[in-house]
Amino acid sequence: MARYFAVRKLTEDLARPLSDADATIQSMPDASPAKWHLAHTTWFFETFILRDHVAGYQHYREEWPFLFNSYYEAEGARMARAARGMLSRPTLADILDYRAAVDAAMERAIGQLSPDVLAMVELGCQHEQQHQELLLTDILHAFSMNPLECAVWAQKDAQHHATAVPHNWLDGRQGLVDIGADTTGSADFAFDCEGPRHTTFLHPHQLADRKVTNGEWLAFMADGGYDDPRLWLSDGWAWRQAQGIEAPLYWADSADGWTSFTLSGRQTINPAAPVCHVSFFEADAFATWAGARLPTEAEWEAAAALHDSTQGNLLDGPGNIRPDPTNTGPAFFGDAWEWTGSAYRPYPGFRAAEGAIGEYNGKFMSGQFVLRGGSCATPRGHTRATYRNFFYPHHRWQFMGLRLARDTA
Repeated sequence: MARYFAVRKLTEDLARPLSDADATIQSMPDASPAKWHLAHTTWFFETFILRDHVAGYQHYREEWPFLFNSYYEAEGARMARAARGMLSRPTLADILDYRAAVDAAMERAIGQLSPDVLAMVELGCQHEQQHQELLLTDILHAFSMNPLECAVWAQKDAQHHATAVPHNWLDGRQGLVDIGADTTGSADFAFDCEGPRHTTFLHPHQLADRKVTNGEWLAFMADGGYDDPRLWLSDGWAWRQAQGIEAPLYWADSADGWTSFTLSGRQTINPAAPVCHVSFFEADAFATWAGARLPTEAEWEAAAALHDSTQGNLLDGPGNIRPDPTNTGPAFFGDAWEWTGSAYRPYPGFRAAEGAIGEYNGKFMSGQFVLRGGSCATPRGHTRATYRNFFYPHHRWQFMGLRLARDTA
């Protein structure tokens, strides 16, 4: 219960600066209102733990599962995702009362739960940690749409504005390597899509020892990177033209130079900080411009497995949540998720779990690409070398960046 309540408290701490209006708006179909995140993560525990495993439990509100189910077809009809911003009621206060009631029921029930159900509680905690990051990135997008450009946490731009040193190339592992999580008997948590552990072959390659920086991205822009179709995949070039993309999301040019909108308001671009809010299409074009490529997820994992996934610029609580220019060295974890060149597809031997929980990851293995490593908005302790995040190639409202790779003889 200590872990459960710590996770639940962080979600509410992150949402505490929001008014009811802030928590209600939905800025685009890919994002969800903050109070929906607060309620959906609660619905998860209420549905899959309390309803299914606690005798006599009654829903807090019988009509609310329709509002707060996300994509679980086995759980029946639900509110259309793009319409979540229409929920002016229940209020933010109502949602916080809902969370408190479910937390109290969970505390009463915890001693009755079998080990299998306790494993589901852990899944719920991991699920809520995912929504903590989504909560932050969805708030950022919503606030960016307001011409006032308000800050969630008003903090001065005190980061060191140094120029990053050139990256070095690290020799990657090669030959037969094992990747993926042991999802059959390990005591360590992993989502089902992270396994099974299996053997794959790596050709000779090198990885950059750090992520691509804002300064390097500015050089790409100055060299006409956004205007040269030879650098872009066909779908990426069509997207760039249709959307008029000329810089990373939230960037704006001014007389004083480039700035980016952050959770602490609009800030000047720090050349040494890792670039973020770029799509797979942009990342791939940059890598081509740099004479390199994106790493495969197997190359990335084989290198990252040698590093501590709890270290780096990860989320510890509310505050100045943005990539850190001082997070130097190999730094495989934190700051910004790293696009890989790997499609999000099942590993050999993957089988989705039975029932509604089996819908968690497997059914999304189509048309998306894998990102690795976590970001400044990923809760510390939530990521690991085997963790597979995934988004569509045009998405960029998450903290998304890149690391270069190249083939060697």
